[in-house]
Amino acid sequence: MTENNLGSPRIIVLSGPSGSGKSTIVNRLVEESPVPLLKVISATTRSPRPAELDGVDYYFLTGEEFDRRRDNNELLECAEVFGAGYWYGTLLSELKRANDSEKWALLEIDVEGAMQVVKKFPEAVTFFLKTPSEEEYENRLRLRGTEDEDKIKKRLSTARKELELSGHYENVIINEDLDRAVKEISEILINREAEFNARRI
Repeated sequence: MTENNLGSPRIIVLSGPSGSGKSTIVNRLVEESPVPLLKVISATTRSPRPAELDGVDYYFLTGEEFDRRRDNNELLECAEVFGAGYWYGTLLSELKRANDSEKWALLEIDVEGAMQVVKKFPEAVTFFLKTPSEEEYENRLRLRGTEDEDKIKKRLSTARKELELSGHYENVIINEDLDRAVKEISEILINREAEFNARRI
């Protein structure tokens, strides 16, 4: 499958530094979105964590399988994350799954992947999620209690680089109040859905 087989898929891209609340926002949108959307399942070469399920949380692929799919142009985007040797990517079959169910494909991906998507599908609706201040990222990461000091510093360094690229996104959302952020995104999606439907008439 290639991009040419997909026509003009409806794509939503949501990015933001670790600690910006991406996963929470995505889960709220899946439950409450005013437009039909499907959360895209990413592929990765890392091993499943406890309680993670293949085909639910991620598509867990071997390095060889990931390379094969990338070489066959079956990936919309892919990148090595945090320099850990693990690859993440979005399978084109996920866009087809959203298309077939007449839903928007909702991608929660990093900045590098987002730029790849926009290059292929410029009409994608892009959102960059921020917290009110850089200190807030650090506070949220530390409150998680899931990573050591070295990993926290790496994530903060990555966050600074990502923030520098936020201007490449169509919409920048400040996640200071969760309900307000979800409402802001939802209102934008309603308008884009109306534009999409108008073009079909």
